[in-house]
Parts: sequence; structure tokens; C-alpha cells
Amino acid sequence: MNEDFNATGTPRPAGVPWEREAIEKLLFAQLKEQRAARRWRLFFRFAWLLVIGAFVWLAIKAEGMATNQVSTPHTAVIAVSGTIAAGAEASAENVLPALKSAFEDQGAQAVVLLINSPGGSPVQAGIINDEIHRLKALHNKKVYAVVEETCASAAYYIAAAADDIYVDKASLVGSIGVLMDGFGFTGLMDKLGIERRLMTAGQNKAMLDPFSPQDPAQKAYLQSMLEEIHQQFIAVVKKGRGDRLKESPDTFSGLVWSGQQAVNIGLADGLGNLDHVAREVVKAEEIVDYTQRENLGLRLARRFGASIGEGAFRAAQSAGLQLR
Repeated sequence: MNEDFNATGTPRPAGVPWEREAIEKLLFAQLKEQRAARRWRLFFRFAWLLVIGAFVWLAIKAEGMATNQVSTPHTAVIAVSGTIAAGAEASAENVLPALKSAFEDQGAQAVVLLINSPGGSPVQAGIINDEIHRLKALHNKKVYAVVEETCASAAYYIAAAADDIYVDKASLVGSIGVLMDGFGFTGLMDKLGIERRLMTAGQNKAMLDPFSPQDPAQKAYLQSMLEEIHQQFIAVVKKGRGDRLKESPDTFSGLVWSGQQAVNIGLADGLGNLDHVAREVVKAEEIVDYTQRENLGLRLARRFGASIGEGAFRAAQSAGLQLR
């Protein structure tokens, strides 16, 4: 009598057909392979997290080491680019730490504000202007503003704190004024037969609502507020420019001048770019950028961290792990 054996060499139990055993072995092998694949996916995802974490740590450490090193004589530059607003690159949150680092560095012979901005928030500009004056008095260092394309409105508010302002002859400089804009749709609503149903608690709560007629009293109130902020702007410019300013009825009208015109009327001191100011004015040709920019490692971590973290969590779930 021939006894049937399975693949492992042991006798097959009586009554168990070989087809069933083969299917079971195939299923178990497939399950084992799936588990192994899940483990490897989980491993590689966590490995990516570790790599990114190490990269961020190294970037931060390298930045800290560079900050702590004793530097040689140089010109410190801080870029003020784009719209000046909270949360933007040219915000007080970003510019103030850069100013502090530049002023505190003993190797920095002077601080240059490299400006290319159409303006923005008077609040952010005022904070930066005040901090420049404070740091100048504390560290006894000169501050120069170098204008590239544009230095208008709130950007000039910041530049006014500099000891001297240098421009290109074709730069756009000035726009010393304040504005508040919006839209009104009441006429269009009348044509379309749309009724505005607005309820407020407080008679001025809906001030500047674009779907309601403009109230003369509210308009006068807003105009007085703009005039007050404008006077603050004018005072800052007069304080910064002093006797160099050749004031005329147009000076604070909101007009924009070319760089050459700005020099002629005392809004700027001369023509020159960053290299010229560092070499000829500061007398420290080496330029060190102190601008606070987003750390590359942190940017990569934000970009990939969420997707990798989600993938790792799902892999952990599929592998039978629970994160609580």
C-alpha cells in the first residue's frame, strides 16, 4: 500500500486531498509575502522620516554654527522685498530678527536695507522703522537703504529710518500717502432687483459694506483716520530726512518720482547699488546676507512630512500597530 506524502515529507492526513493542501500552502505563502511587503513599506517610510529629520537638524545646526562664528569685517544686508504685510517675507516678524543679528555681529561694519517693495502695511513698516532707530542708538552703527526697482509707500516708511538712501536713476521712489479702497455694488443690485438684507448691532458695524450705500458720516470718519495715519507717515519722513528734504506741495501728495528726481528733491542721497555702497561707502566689500528666509529643511519637512506621516500611519495600521 502506497502512503501519500505532502511537500514537507510528512504523511498527509487521511481524508485530506492534496489539492486542498496545495491551495492552503499557496494562500499562506501569499499572506506571508504580503506581511513582509507591508513591513518593508513601513520600514522605508519611517526611514524617510528619519532622513528628513536628520536633514532638518543638520541644517539648523549649521545655521547656528554660522551665526556663532566670529566674522570678519563685512557689510550686512537685509532684503525687504515684496509686499510689506504680516505673514509675508517682508514682515516685522522676519525683518526684526535679521536686524538684531546684523547689529549684534561685531564684524558687520554697517547694515544695508536692500529694498524692492511697492509698500504695504503702515503698522508693519512702523514697527520696523522704530526697531531700526532703537538698534542704531544701541549699537552705534550706520544704516543705509539701497533701492532696486521700487521703494514706495510703506517701503519708503522703512527707508526713512536709514542714515542715507541710495537709488538707481530709474528707481521708483515715494508715494508718501495712505489709501483705503473697496467697491460699491448698490447700482448693480438695483438693476438686477436684488434686495440687501443686513442686520447689525451697532450703527457703524457695517461700515464699508460694498452692498450698502456709503454713509457720509462714516466716510468723513474714515477720511479723518487716513489723514491721521498720513500725518504719522509725514512725521517719520521729516524726522529721517531732516534738512535734506526739499519740501514742496507735492512731496507728501502720494506722487512717485524717479530715482534721479528723488535725489534732486531730497528723498534720496545719491545713486548707487549694493556693491557700490559696500565698497565705497561702508568700506567693507564683503557682503553677508542676514535676510530671514525659510529654512530649506523645514520647507522640505512641511512638504513631505504630512504625506509620509500619513503613509507611515496607514502602514502601521495594516501591520497591526495602533498609535494612541
